[in-house]
Amino acid sequence: MRFTQCKITYVAFFFVALISAPAQTFMTIWNFDGTNGSGPASLTQGIDGNYYGTTITGGSGTGCSLGVPGCGTAFRIGANGDLTTIYDFCSQPNCADGYFIVAGLDLGFDGNFYGTSGNGGANCPGYGCGTIYRLMSGGHLSTIHSFCGQPNCTDGNGPLGPLVQGSDGNFYGTTATGGANSSACNDGCGTVFKITPNGSFTTLYSFCAQSACSDGSYPEGGLVQANDGSLYGTTSMAGSTCQTFCYGTVFRITPAGKLTTLHRFSGGDGREPIANLIQGLDGNLYGTTYGGGGSQICNSAGCGTIFKITLTGQFTKLYKFTRGDGAYPAAPLVQGTDGNFYGTTFGGGNPVCTSGCGTVFEITPSGTLTTLHEFQGGDGENPNSGLLQATSGTFYGTTYEGGSSNNCSPEEAGCGTVFSLDIGLGPFISFVRNPAKSGQMFGILGQDLSGSTSVLLNGTPALFTVKSDTLIIATVPPGATTGYVTVNTPSGTMTSNVPFVVIP
Repeated sequence: MRFTQCKITYVAFFFVALISAPAQTFMTIWNFDGTNGSGPASLTQGIDGNYYGTTITGGSGTGCSLGVPGCGTAFRIGANGDLTTIYDFCSQPNCADGYFIVAGLDLGFDGNFYGTSGNGGANCPGYGCGTIYRLMSGGHLSTIHSFCGQPNCTDGNGPLGPLVQGSDGNFYGTTATGGANSSACNDGCGTVFKITPNGSFTTLYSFCAQSACSDGSYPEGGLVQANDGSLYGTTSMAGSTCQTFCYGTVFRITPAGKLTTLHRFSGGDGREPIANLIQGLDGNLYGTTYGGGGSQICNSAGCGTIFKITLTGQFTKLYKFTRGDGAYPAAPLVQGTDGNFYGTTFGGGNPVCTSGCGTVFEITPSGTLTTLHEFQGGDGENPNSGLLQATSGTFYGTTYEGGSSNNCSPEEAGCGTVFSLDIGLGPFISFVRNPAKSGQMFGILGQDLSGSTSVLLNGTPALFTVKSDTLIIATVPPGATTGYVTVNTPSGTMTSNVPFVVIP
């Protein structure tokens, strides 16, 4: 493990609205310098209250074929910006532990983190294939699956999206290539898979199984399990009238592997959705597309969109970007505790960068967008990951490039940053497991939880054990129904940011 102190910078700013609004404070809390990683992905809050993430390159691992120093890292960072590298990828011979970590980490029910690597693994020494791994907070890593273990990579190849743990305890994810239909897409059109925490692997679906790839191809994002129990995701290419390199789809797939295409993008409504969907409090799905939308300012494909889609496929384009307000959203949205959605754009905004340095934005469920921050290079550049609203109420995120270090690219664009954005939202509690059935245990994340006297699930008292100041383990009580969870702590009552779903 290593610790390196980097300079912290901040920018405080205010905005004027129709009503008085609290101050917004943006702060760069960490500047990567290559030795501790470069090109960070999204952050996840751990059971200890710290934030965990990965970097695509950098660190001390060797043997990967990225053409740049280091093979990627996993790190822990506190709210004050103290960062510790807990793992260097390609630490095992022939990169059997994987590298090229595009996706962030998923916190499992067991308190460990699970993730994917886009390259490496036991079946492709030094290149390709990728892995699924389990990472403990102390830094011990176990590879639980290496892709391309089957002939012609029918089990998938190159996972780029994060995992999601379903209500059944299994993890679900996608691979961008591989699968049973390799003839349609050269290296395969991608897959949806299921894997147990112990590594029992099942391919649920191989894309381009339908005529003209009308079911889509190349899923780059992960999945979300909605409150109906099904999983939802996107493919970045294909559609109903072409073989490859079209505009992408939104799909639903059951845990048993039955897939239904809900929407095929046409360009004007967006193209190339490469990020995860999220389910809003209203039950609808929300997402972004990297291009399209109808604007001619970025290029003929447009600058990207934000959209809403119901679980039955009714689609609404909420917003199209026009460069000045951001361009090329590459990350999923997050719904804040105020009910609005928050996200980032890879480009656009401040023109100090060639195509804009990227932005942080807020958008209402009805589609009114406000730019909260325009990156300027020194405070970060090109965020390609989404935001995390920590249980403190503050948002945290990363930028792929930018910052104070010039060690990571010929263009000296910087090695990336970690930043925080405080817009005055208060603390809350969140869940490690949601949904669950009566009698099942779930985790509650928060702050100042020691000394808590009660846990109520939609008003029904639940048995609980306080594990630490940041973690409570509770049990879904008999007769409980779906609703918000409240915890009575010594400092006051804390409420969850989303309802807890009780499965019948």
